[in-house]
Amino acid sequence: MSTDLCELNLHQVKEAYKNGSFSCKEYVDALIKKSEMHKDLNALVSTDWESLRVSAENIDTSGHSEKQLSGVPLCFKANINTAQLPTCAATGALAKHVSTSPAPVAKSLFESGALLGATGNMHELAFGITSNNSVTGPVRNPWNKSMIPGGSSGGVAAAVSAGMMPAGIGTDTGASVRLPASLCGVVGFRPTVGRYSGQGIVPISHTRDTAGPITRSVPDAILLDRVMCSGSEESSNTSLKGLRLGVPREYFYDDLDPDVAVASEKVLSLLQAEGVHLVEEDINGIGDMNNAVSFPIALYEFISDLPKYLTENKLNFSMQDICNDIGSPDVKGLFESLLGEGAMPESVYKEAIESGRPKLQEAFREYFANQSVDAIIFPTSPLTARPIGQDETVELNGVQQPTFPTFIRNTDPSSNAGIPGISLPISVSSSGLPIGIELDAPVGRDDRLLSIAKELEKVFEFSARPQL
Repeated sequence: MSTDLCELNLHQVKEAYKNGSFSCKEYVDALIKKSEMHKDLNALVSTDWESLRVSAENIDTSGHSEKQLSGVPLCFKANINTAQLPTCAATGALAKHVSTSPAPVAKSLFESGALLGATGNMHELAFGITSNNSVTGPVRNPWNKSMIPGGSSGGVAAAVSAGMMPAGIGTDTGASVRLPASLCGVVGFRPTVGRYSGQGIVPISHTRDTAGPITRSVPDAILLDRVMCSGSEESSNTSLKGLRLGVPREYFYDDLDPDVAVASEKVLSLLQAEGVHLVEEDINGIGDMNNAVSFPIALYEFISDLPKYLTENKLNFSMQDICNDIGSPDVKGLFESLLGEGAMPESVYKEAIESGRPKLQEAFREYFANQSVDAIIFPTSPLTARPIGQDETVELNGVQQPTFPTFIRNTDPSSNAGIPGISLPISVSSSGLPIGIELDAPVGRDDRLLSIAKELEKVFEFSARPQL
């Protein structure tokens, strides 16, 4: 084939295998060559190319099965158990930890024929959104290697964007699938919490954590979702005419990077021209409701959830042992605080989980019901990628803003409410950096959300690729 094999999406690879256009070994060799060529991105933290080649050769010898993902390599974020490569979570203490069994999300994909392509580098212990890691090194954005890819699933997003892997699985607590997808120009889907099992994944918060696919197209995200969630429905076609999307301008459209604002308005105009009805109504008080629950839930649950993972995986580490080997200053500072005087009080957590979160969830429920909208639409991130090293503050509209809350401002409310969201690439900025738009849907309406996203992707016609 004259086409660069590394640019193909999952469906194209499956079709090429079916037609005999190339062998599994040829495809795997192309991915390995691309990955080695762009090692400077530091997207992959663990690989076993020899085993991957052997797996591909075995498939070529025995023939492809009817399994949905036969012979397709995937990149797994390094906090997901694969039982083949280390689940290091990009931190020192777990560097040599290889699980005895794969996480259920990984197991379902392997059982459907997927191959373990590599594990993706990440923000240390998933506690950040830059993927600037002092232990494993910073991940670089394929669109501009001086920029962050987002995080914490930055390595997976960078690998998919750069053509090193056709797709991957990340995890998302507050933004960590959707933000790197947005900053790297790919698709990132965060399902309703509980749609996929969280077992076998190094955790932050059982209330907020979920795995999620990072792909080059919405149909690819649907394919991976159907494997990981066996109860998911066939993706039905959605007509854009008469579709109702909420546009909550207050909060979600405040203080946007000018390029993000222009791209977002262009998308809204495109959708109106396609017959989509845009409902310009706000979710009153969304910012305050979200701030009341975000950190209390995550920081309190982490102190009990991580030890459970260590025990389940028979790892003889204490929380202090983990802390001692943390290399990234931002993560170490937070960890030390949580183990000391900065521990989140139980009373604050109870208020958040018993009162604050239900209020936030009810606000979303009421909005979807009262406005009769299928989803809400807003910029995934208020800004595009910023330079590596700006870990504390970033410039937005001439003002230095705190990095973490600024990047996750728009993704965080749905994370805390547990509702599904998907980020789609829509444009590139004047400086050549990707811009994403997010759609959030009511809890449990994942199949409907994916169906809508599939149609919107056709309208957006985003085809730009990083010039590596």
